[in-house]
Amino acid sequence: MFDIYMYLCLKYFDLSQRNKLKIINDPIYGFITIPNELIFDLIEHPYFQRLRRISQMGLSHLVYPGAQHTRFHHALGCLHLMRKAVQVLRFKSVEIDETEEEALYIAILLHDIGHGPFSHAMEHSIIEGVSHEQLSLKFMQKLNEEFEGKLSLAIQLFTNQYHKEFLGQLLASQLDIDRLDYLKRDSFYTGVAEGNINSERLITMLNVKNNHLVVEEKGIYSVEKFLVARRLMYWQVYLHKTGLVAEQLLIKMLKRAKYLVQNEFELNASKNLTFFMKQQGAIETLSDEVIDRFASLDDYDIVSAIKEWVDCGDEILESLCKMILHRNLLKIKLKNKPISEEKFNKHFNAVKEKHQYNDEEASYFVFSGSTSNLAYQTMTTPINILYKNGKIKDVSKASDQLNLKALAKPVVKYYMCYPKSNN
Repeated sequence: MFDIYMYLCLKYFDLSQRNKLKIINDPIYGFITIPNELIFDLIEHPYFQRLRRISQMGLSHLVYPGAQHTRFHHALGCLHLMRKAVQVLRFKSVEIDETEEEALYIAILLHDIGHGPFSHAMEHSIIEGVSHEQLSLKFMQKLNEEFEGKLSLAIQLFTNQYHKEFLGQLLASQLDIDRLDYLKRDSFYTGVAEGNINSERLITMLNVKNNHLVVEEKGIYSVEKFLVARRLMYWQVYLHKTGLVAEQLLIKMLKRAKYLVQNEFELNASKNLTFFMKQQGAIETLSDEVIDRFASLDDYDIVSAIKEWVDCGDEILESLCKMILHRNLLKIKLKNKPISEEKFNKHFNAVKEKHQYNDEEASYFVFSGSTSNLAYQTMTTPINILYKNGKIKDVSKASDQLNLKALAKPVVKYYMCYPKSNN
């Protein structure tokens, strides 16, 4: 009887035997199905599960309270849209075999796996000089070893080294699956209706010509709306001035914490965050130790540290943490022209005099910079419109909207941040 009982326990409770073809309910697209067991196992992997604790939009929730979604949501949404794209292209007689299909799903699922805490807000701050794309590739290479080479083709696609260029363009181009999800998703969670694009309509209009991804002529208006929505979302959401100053404060906070730790000042933080704060300069090689420690970092490490550091004993770090924690941010002025030296010095010297700071200390509270928005890059992979007669034309030339030509020019704005008490 004992043997039978043990057999039944093993049969019904062994996690390796459970059903891996799951259905996930997504607020944007409805039900998302996981296509096969390999994809399920990648989703279940700790590297990917970490994305549940990485916010999609950094500190944008300080402006739009609903923007609490994560990279986990986004990656699953991209997987869903990629499946739609494969179905559409196959219906139009574009050859995509099963191996390429699976590689596309893996690559899009893992394309953001290298993001650190608060996504773009802290990029280059935790590991200096290393982009999230480089880290994503390193994670994929480690997973490839663990999964016995099953990610090899996905890595080729991710690094744009595969002969079918249109497959790479589905992953990274100016009309890729990544953008089709994040614009729609971020619009939904922020409530900014201007970013609400018709992702499925755009995917339905995709085709392939001369090994390149194109959009059929009747989809031109959807592309126009996509580009306009992208521009509006950047100014209203991604580059919103309040979100901008909050992210700059987060960067300044970590910079100050690193300075203190490297000068023997004791700060309480998770062991993995402490490891990176002790690193001086750029990390030359992404060793297994570096990757494993980075894989254990998420938003919670940073939030926990902020709460610890509000009374750490360093006036500057305490002030920066309180600003973020209580949303009592610096004042920010956004201009079309560079900030004059006279205006900058006025606020900079006022802070120095009031708090008896030196130049470096004052620079944590008074600083300037610039930000730019380029909705459409004509110099990189263009969005090509395919006409019924077989001709191809860049959308900026095919469109009868004058706005699209304007979207191909970068718009630069200049900002200055300073304490509100300086007004």
